[in-house]
Amino acid sequence: MPDPDLSVNLGGLRMKNPVTVASGTFGFGREYAEWIDLTKLGAVTCKGVRLDPCPGNPQPRVTEVRGGVLNAIGLQGPGVEGLAREGLPFLHRLGVPAICNVWGRSVGEYAEVARRLSVEPGCSAIELNVSCPNVHEGGAAFGTDPRTLAAVVRAARAATRLPLFVKLAPNVPDVVPFARAAEAEGADALSISNTIPAMLIDIERRRPFLANVQGGLSGPALHPVAVRLVWQAAAAVKIPILGMGGIVEPEDAIEFLCAGATAVAVGTANFADPATPLRVIDGIRDYMARHNLARVSDITIPR
Repeated sequence: MPDPDLSVNLGGLRMKNPVTVASGTFGFGREYAEWIDLTKLGAVTCKGVRLDPCPGNPQPRVTEVRGGVLNAIGLQGPGVEGLAREGLPFLHRLGVPAICNVWGRSVGEYAEVARRLSVEPGCSAIELNVSCPNVHEGGAAFGTDPRTLAAVVRAARAATRLPLFVKLAPNVPDVVPFARAAEAEGADALSISNTIPAMLIDIERRRPFLANVQGGLSGPALHPVAVRLVWQAAAAVKIPILGMGGIVEPEDAIEFLCAGATAVAVGTANFADPATPLRVIDGIRDYMARHNLARVSDITIPR
């Protein structure tokens, strides 16, 4: 049997293998270039940016917890101009597809960031982080109301012809209405899932550990939750899914592919072992060869 074909089409983004990295865990790629060969990745997902630079939250804003990491970085970043000036040219020279994660404080800001990045060489796809507070609607996250989510996707879709991904939040009663709303408004793929809101208390000081009080839980503890969300969404929509959450070993990534994901993103594990994405690629290839599977899509459990 010929070697397995690891290439995938993620909503119009052609990847030579189904592995990228999760936004916020890999900087803009350059930060990891001395540790791994970036050209071996299917794509690099950049740290999220809004229109202008964001300083993030005060310290302390990250800590390890049992089963993962709790962070309240606050989406610190250089803004869209900083990404266009420093991050994208580097990846473009390497020939590595860049998925640009964007966020905003209003529907209009999402659309404007998407519009600006769409004309930048090296930007291969747009990923909308909808787990952000809507300042025009009292602070509720865009991703916790299907109508607001739909408005964001609709505006971004009108602003770009690039592949458009929507990164869904896990803290909703049912992921299906959100997945369908994104699909209906023109999303090309879904990213599932973002971190889970959580907190840690310092019992000696009797106060929350994070200066922001709560943050997002990522890592192995999130994995079975995210697998369930991918399974549910894959049965409800026809657009592809980028599965993420707690991938440490190749087996974790293969679970997402079994559940219906087209590709996967390695996140928190990058902090402990930058070579994790490459091990995952090798593990998927070995699994496919062992099971005589020709294409990545053959891993998905038929339903």
